[in-house]
Amino acid sequence: MPTTTPTREILAAKRLDNVRYAIRDLAGLADDLTKQGHKILPLTVGDPITFDFATPPHMIEAVYKAMRDGKNGYCASPGVKEALDAIRGEAERRGITTVRDVFVTSGVSETVDVCLAALLNPGENLLTPCPDYPLYSAILAKLGIELNTYYLDEDNGWQPDLEDIKRKITPKTRGIVLINPNNPTGALCSRQMLEQLADIAREHNLVIFADEIYDKLILDDHQHIPLASVAPDVPIVTFGGLSKNYLAPGWRVGWGAVSGDAAAVAPYIEGIHRLLRARLCANHPEQYAIKPALEGPQDHIAAACKKLRARRDLTVKWANATPRVSLVPPLGAFYAFPRLDIPESDEVFVTELCRQKHVLAVHGSGFGQKPGTKHCRVVFLPNEETLTKAYGAISEFMTARYA
Repeated sequence: MPTTTPTREILAAKRLDNVRYAIRDLAGLADDLTKQGHKILPLTVGDPITFDFATPPHMIEAVYKAMRDGKNGYCASPGVKEALDAIRGEAERRGITTVRDVFVTSGVSETVDVCLAALLNPGENLLTPCPDYPLYSAILAKLGIELNTYYLDEDNGWQPDLEDIKRKITPKTRGIVLINPNNPTGALCSRQMLEQLADIAREHNLVIFADEIYDKLILDDHQHIPLASVAPDVPIVTFGGLSKNYLAPGWRVGWGAVSGDAAAVAPYIEGIHRLLRARLCANHPEQYAIKPALEGPQDHIAAACKKLRARRDLTVKWANATPRVSLVPPLGAFYAFPRLDIPESDEVFVTELCRQKHVLAVHGSGFGQKPGTKHCRVVFLPNEETLTKAYGAISEFMTARYA
């Protein structure tokens, strides 16, 4: 007879202790309230399709045609040639003159994962913004890489704090992450800022990861300037995809474009492709939407920006009129990161807001923030009626709780 031994827990790896994804961590509370019959007003997930935005029909038709034409098996690991050519062409139109390689991934999340894994050795570090999109800290935790964060300056329109970046660079620092337009703040970097950041990268031989997934969702008369266009010699990986600009987040189509000095980036590119080959390929038929997306009608972008501009303005108006709230107006994407003057943590704030008013926002501490400050992130994708109701509920909550 087999010997009976006590059952022991199978523990997860210790390096995952710091993996948190604040945007989804509140979902359990919202689900419980929904089951109790409450309607939740969600201001949390940046999925335009959940609201009154739709994937452009010509992109859907391109994927449908690819499926009908039998493009349902594996494709080349870097991606479909016509998609890669379209990405190169878009980069050139945007002023990026030294593209050395492009590749397609399963969303920008996989681009980030592959690019960080191909660069970082144990004991090295990567400068990431604070606040930032929590994907970066999650991937670094998975790789066993300690966080090395630099601050975004709220008093300077959430621009990167260059002096803080310089202070944080060590002999083990390999690169810098720049999210532009930024998630969660909606900030947009100036040309001068990009040039100064490139100078730092040159001096310290750093790779810059330019996350520009929202580069067409610019809300005012400002211009988005691709970082690689002002620094053709610096090793830069520019991230893009169909999720945000082209309103197809569920397709999971992203890409990376590596630029810089050809000899300098060659071994790194080979490292990226080793990992791409190991996972076979990204979604195949959906890649046939990349060329029509980048080269076809762009009408949906102007329509989306018009909606987002009105909803951003409503958000700013609410923040300006609400005691204990201040806000740097977002210039791009569809996020706002209001500062809260409250006597408790922002995590308690969003939790109690959801319980009492059934409005779901994300605590700023879930994205990182300067010590002593408190924020929340709101997604202003919902229509004006929904936003007005949600912001009214937040104001009522704050008046009652902090009077």
